[in-house]
Amino acid sequence: MIAPIVRSLAALREQTALWRKADETIGVVPTMGALHQGHLSLARAARAKCDRVIVTIFVNPKQFNDPDDLKNYPRTEQQDARKLESIGVDLIYVPDPDQIYPDGFATTVSVAGLTDMLCGESRPGHFDGVATVVSKLFTQTSADFAFFGEKDYQQLQIVRRMARDLDIPIEVIGCPTIREEDGLAMSSRNLLLSDRSRVYAPILAEVMEDMREKLAAGDAMSEIREDAQARIMAAGFNEIDYLELRDGGDLSLLDKTKPDARLFAAAWLAGVRLIDNVAV
Repeated sequence: MIAPIVRSLAALREQTALWRKADETIGVVPTMGALHQGHLSLARAARAKCDRVIVTIFVNPKQFNDPDDLKNYPRTEQQDARKLESIGVDLIYVPDPDQIYPDGFATTVSVAGLTDMLCGESRPGHFDGVATVVSKLFTQTSADFAFFGEKDYQQLQIVRRMARDLDIPIEVIGCPTIREEDGLAMSSRNLLLSDRSRVYAPILAEVMEDMREKLAAGDAMSEIREDAQARIMAAGFNEIDYLELRDGGDLSLLDKTKPDARLFAAAWLAGVRLIDNVAV
């Protein structure tokens, strides 16, 4: 059975109050829709851990820098609901915009330190939008657990810091990146790739895997970055936003690997921005 779709905060809280009264745990999976197997893996993780599961679908205007990007973002609500049917999600929260940003809304949640690098450097204000909407979704759903994919690793760390700093009583759980058979990290934005671009997109993950092996063997980023960038551009990518080795905790820049190091990349292919990261 397809889970009920709720669009108002009042209806959401009416339902969660019943679950709270029954002493049931609640898990939330925040999404912007256009669900793929990566999202579904998060819903399954929530289903395995929690008594009740809420999936939220909200295309958040505050985390888009480009109006055209917001306009073109895939919106597939009914297909998303059908995809969640087999998992046994209890409720799908698709808030009307005024349920998140009512008239006169004037508050921004900003996480210093983790947001001025990687995607934050090329998308100013993006993570303020993420932190603001996620803080609202955490408090609106009153969830005990939240599930995020490691593909958006910087976002995962920012959300964890935000919840900790604001004393939101929720545990943020990171789940492994889900990949296509050819290695491409699953993303809603992959739907925007042309058939031709889709053929070349996995080269990014292929290059990163080669870099991971060299870094693990003791090579330095300064020794291998130039060749890696050349391979990515030769595959048809238009621009590389970043290709960096960073600490998995505070995201500080590294040249050589250490425990919990991660390799991060963002690159443009035919107008679509692809991101990925791998543990080294």
